[in-house]
Amino acid sequence: MVKAVKGRTISALVEDKPGVLTRVSGMFRRRGFNISSLAVGHSEIPNLSRMTFVVQGDDGVVEQVTKQLYKLVDVVRVNDISEDAIISRELALIKIKATPENRAEIIQVVDIFRANIVDVASDTVVIEVTGDEEKIDALIQMLKPFGIREMMRTGRVAMVRGSVATEGKSLPTDLATPESAPDVEAVP
Repeated sequence: MVKAVKGRTISALVEDKPGVLTRVSGMFRRRGFNISSLAVGHSEIPNLSRMTFVVQGDDGVVEQVTKQLYKLVDVVRVNDISEDAIISRELALIKIKATPENRAEIIQVVDIFRANIVDVASDTVVIEVTGDEEKIDALIQMLKPFGIREMMRTGRVAMVRGSVATEGKSLPTDLATPESAPDVEAVP
């Protein structure tokens, strides 16, 4: 049975340059921290990327991870967003054995989960699904009887809901952009 990746969610804003991922993952390895999930991509700020980590552990482990990340030169900001109201998603591509006899049933399952069939071959279909980890785990369980040939999951990406992320967690002014600045009210 596939189990959802639980754990603490940490978001880090890092410089977008070669070797940063190697240095960050090396720090995790040297300190004996396990990364359950890691997703990296460009952020809203030029030349900075956002990393989302899922790590196992209590407050002490998260505090140590945060302190160690801040020691790395390329790390601009680190936030433990585990306790915040967050939106988290994962993407999965799942290749399933398919026959003319079971294609209609596979399509029915895919529709129930609001997933998409993105490739069809004579003996397989590839399904794309986006959602929280529980949704993806449930779809995988429904597809197992058909025979999963291959699967790839991105890992958790997460963001704090609403404007909570900007309160008390502002970026240095040289990194802030109009798009990342908090909303201000116009006074007539």
